[in-house]
Amino acid sequence: MDRVGRRVKLRDLHIVLAVAEAGSMTRAAEQLAVSYPVVSKTISELERNLGVKLFDRSISGVEPTHYGQALLKSGVAVFDEMRKGLQVIDAIRQPDAGDLRISTSIVIDSGILPVILEQFARDYPRAILHIFHEDIATQQYDKLRDRKVELVLGRQSVDLNEPDLVAETLFDEPNVVVASTDSPWARRRNIALADMMQVPWVLAEPGSLARSLQDETFRMSGVEPPIATATTVSLHLYMRLIATGRWVGLVPSSVMRYGRPNMPIKALPVALASPPAPVGIVTVKDRTLTPLAERFLECARKIAGAKAVKSVVGR
Repeated sequence: MDRVGRRVKLRDLHIVLAVAEAGSMTRAAEQLAVSYPVVSKTISELERNLGVKLFDRSISGVEPTHYGQALLKSGVAVFDEMRKGLQVIDAIRQPDAGDLRISTSIVIDSGILPVILEQFARDYPRAILHIFHEDIATQQYDKLRDRKVELVLGRQSVDLNEPDLVAETLFDEPNVVVASTDSPWARRRNIALADMMQVPWVLAEPGSLARSLQDETFRMSGVEPPIATATTVSLHLYMRLIATGRWVGLVPSSVMRYGRPNMPIKALPVALASPPAPVGIVTVKDRTLTPLAERFLECARKIAGAKAVKSVVGR
């Protein structure tokens, strides 16, 4: 530890991160409010101590080398852990205060998430929430891996196999058939899915995780997916199209339960065989969560558990 401390100091890491972000030692010096020679000397001495070149210099600026990228990755982790350490100290002093950054998917935004956030805000009124969108379909989890968020809440791929990530399933999210309350289908008590194959359907955009679940739901229920006369990636537009009365669609059950205020739509009594569609939380393996993130997890588990119990009772 002493040997590392003699070679790399936190101040050195701070300057390296500033130079990489600015793309220029001159701009980094301006941002840090120090002179250019201080920045240049720090980088040169660090390169000499490590025995490798951290930045390629050119007229247009600087670019991290492979060695520089390795140090930057570690530097980001060091400052992130330090920030979390300070948050832990603050949490001990103020257990219900601080910043919490999470990512979520569109379906969760329109369904159970507002319920979780409302309860969490009631329990911890001094917490400041920062919610970002995560493209779950690509399974990249960039914000999570880059330490911009602490956890991701959303639909999970059944075959998620990322060695650096940990997935916790909160509940399963089946689709239900939905139509406008003014639709003739809304007045029927028993409906076979096969009888609805000739009506206009709105479905998720092809290639998306939502669409793959929809197509699998149709096939598991004994029919081929219908030809959609409208497709969209916008869940809000999707729901509005169903509300017009022209289209029917498949909607996640939690969205119907939590996310349709004042919308003239209803779930139809159609028996479906749904594929596994887990909703849960993804975190980075062996990364310590802040106390607020742990409390958020507890809140999400509690509300998701209540949802699961009510879903079973309602069947």
